[in-house]
Amino acid sequence: MTTPAQDAPLVFPSVAFRPVRLFVISIVIAAAATAAATVAGHPMVGVFFGVGLLLGLLNAVLVQRSVASITAKEHPMKSSMAINSATRLAIITVVGLIIAFVFRHAGGLGVLFGLALFQVLLVLSTALPVWKKLRTGTTEIDVTEGGSASDD
Repeated sequence: MTTPAQDAPLVFPSVAFRPVRLFVISIVIAAAATAAATVAGHPMVGVFFGVGLLLGLLNAVLVQRSVASITAKEHPMKSSMAINSATRLAIITVVGLIIAFVFRHAGGLGVLFGLALFQVLLVLSTALPVWKKLRTGTTEIDVTEGGSASDD
């Protein structure tokens, strides 16, 4: 007998999320963006780009913590995850837009580009290990390979 979708338990797969690695990558990209923007005569665009990357990392870490706390409950609810996600994304978006608006003449729009690029980095950093394991034919994903899943 199968369980209806609305009654099914909330289960999240283990993914190879390494916040410390993403932090280092973000710092390197922010430094490169700041150097390129400085050469172009707009150094603050690179700085704000780095702020956007760090806001994206903050969001990813908050996702990890909220998933851990919600799934630790005896009866985790999908609705609590949805409300948590919507609230967190709204706050990050509003903060990014406020920074972009307040510092629009100094290159504040770089924050939004940094947030967007971080999402690409996050997807690649979690999808590539899964894709690699699928290509090799194994079903287990070793989150300790090259570091632990909780590097923070």
